[in-house]
Amino acid sequence: MNTTILKAENITKCYKQQTVLDNVSITCEKGKIYGLIGVNGAGKSTLMKCIVGLTFPTAGVITFEPNTRVGCMIEAPAIDLSLSAKDNLKAQRLLLGIPNANVESELLETVGLTNAGTKKAKDFSLGMKQRLGIALALLPNPELLILDEPINGLDPIGVVEIRRLLKKLCTEREMTIIVSSHNLPELYQTATDYFIIHQGRLVKKLTLEQLDEACKQAIVIRSTNTVLTVNVLEQQLDVTNFKVMPDESVKVYEGLDRLAEISTKLVENGVGLTFYGIQGDTLENYFLSLIGGGQHV
Repeated sequence: MNTTILKAENITKCYKQQTVLDNVSITCEKGKIYGLIGVNGAGKSTLMKCIVGLTFPTAGVITFEPNTRVGCMIEAPAIDLSLSAKDNLKAQRLLLGIPNANVESELLETVGLTNAGTKKAKDFSLGMKQRLGIALALLPNPELLILDEPINGLDPIGVVEIRRLLKKLCTEREMTIIVSSHNLPELYQTATDYFIIHQGRLVKKLTLEQLDEACKQAIVIRSTNTVLTVNVLEQQLDVTNFKVMPDESVKVYEGLDRLAEISTKLVENGVGLTFYGIQGDTLENYFLSLIGGGQHV
């Protein structure tokens, strides 16, 4: 049975006359990576701040599994620009009362800053600052890690390294991770589950498998005789990678380059087609369809 590590119920956050979060509820289980998707101003950072106590919700309840340690990097890394990477970690470690000094070098190696040396953080690139921010978030050895745009400013190699790090933390430590990003293809390669937020509301929550199903391209067949359709696909066309949907339509996940051949064979064998065509989308287009289309591009 999966352990629920975080539950946020009916979270609303208002600033004066503006509602930034509107009745948002999410549940996070141990050992999963949750991708938080939304355009700028959707409420992602505000939700993260509510979870970690940097701001308080106007209404709603947030509960954790008892004794859960939380690490976070929200909006920008909380670093002292006058200190080196190691000295930043040391200062934060002492503030948290963590006695193990070895953790500083371990975390620098983990995020790829071993060679930063005595260089001051003010001279870091944006990517280096992001890496240091992640290291600081990992200092308390959290069970729940919350990262706001962690790959911002990283080069392609850095993006891959952070993706591998997050997956490793999730797999080896059973760490639960909530990560927001505008890089939707990257989130697709990283997260196991998704929360899609728009204008302060949760518009969709789904697993990677459900997202794959929604975005996967397929030949969609609607006909007057589903059984006959399936028989023709299997026996006449040697098609086996298909699925009969609850509405009795058939999704075929192979042979997208055989459109004419498949439709001709179906008709020749007496199948009455009411719809025949390719459906499916990219992650970006699926996201845009949920939040209202191209005006948000």
